[in-house]
Amino acid sequence: MRVLHFYKTYYPDSVGGIEQVIRQMCVGTGRLGVTNEVLTLTRAKEQFDFAFEGHRVRRVPLDFEIASNAVSFAAFGELARMAEQADVVHYHFPWPFMDLAHFVARVNKPSLVTYHSDIVRQKHLLRLYQPLKHRFLKSVDAIVATSPNYLASSEVLERYPDKTRTITYGLDKSIYPAARQDLMDKWRARVGERFFLFVGVLRYYKGLHILLDAVANSDYPVVIVGAGPIEAELKAHAERLGLKHVLFVGAVDEDDKVALLTACYAVAFPSHLRSEAFGISLLEGAMYGKPMISSEIGTGTTYINIDGDTGLVVPPSDPQALGEAMRTLWDNPQMAAEMGKRAEARYWELFSSETMAKNYLALYEELAARHAVAELAHAGA
Repeated sequence: MRVLHFYKTYYPDSVGGIEQVIRQMCVGTGRLGVTNEVLTLTRAKEQFDFAFEGHRVRRVPLDFEIASNAVSFAAFGELARMAEQADVVHYHFPWPFMDLAHFVARVNKPSLVTYHSDIVRQKHLLRLYQPLKHRFLKSVDAIVATSPNYLASSEVLERYPDKTRTITYGLDKSIYPAARQDLMDKWRARVGERFFLFVGVLRYYKGLHILLDAVANSDYPVVIVGAGPIEAELKAHAERLGLKHVLFVGAVDEDDKVALLTACYAVAFPSHLRSEAFGISLLEGAMYGKPMISSEIGTGTTYINIDGDTGLVVPPSDPQALGEAMRTLWDNPQMAAEMGKRAEARYWELFSSETMAKNYLALYEELAARHAVAELAHAGA
């Protein structure tokens, strides 16, 4: 079984949530015998074809971007060539250029799309994109929602009930480095024995301004890991509020991230818009046995974090409610520890990479078999 993944960014250029999911898919299904390739775009001037953790990555030059929509003219021919060699083509939505490339390349192989998120922000451009989007979604053989919550709340997905199914994201803890005591000691010496942790790209929908407002009248240490387009804006906001107990540490390597996940008291994940369709770093918190605080936005965040069981769920864009949830966890260490244990148990039950890989392999095989039957029927006719 040869599977081609197509998405606008991938390792080593970008290490966001979708890139992490594609990585986990490739590693997990690779262990089950799938040969994976990833076609992606890059600004790099070299290393266009290389091996990464058991699968191949093919990068083509990024020519320009319009409203975060990356475009590459070389991708048309490369997608056609690589799709011809694949048994299944696996797309990752949203990326409008990908929809166009699918048709320009005349892909005629079994295809599926993992529907990572609705398009939330670009409302004016979305109206122009609607016809292409629905033509693309109609043309693929299967659509995968990443949580039952998102499937139930997406107005787009409700139009395709016959071809949509749910396969949740999964993480493989074994590919994360072991937590190093010296690094945990370093961070605790810097911020204290107990601290709240946020990990993620600093984007508009992450709700970090809400987190800053929530801790304005408290002294709970908060560590914010990540870089991104609104980093300067957030730091200025923290400075206006006089927040001396909030530490922006920028992007960190995997060893430091694991040390922070292991050492932290709880994970704060204040994303307030549906652009946050799942929350990989929230799931990482569960994987490391941490109680979580998240917002109810009708997406996978509340499939990971069950209110009152694995953590606390608050209304979105409500600094007071978020602050009260943080106070509740801070003042009740035993409750927080028990929530963390249940969060980890839920991870192992529902969100392991092995479970995700098995479900995707079954879908790949189903689509390939269905395509083979259709071709035989066409040949017979």
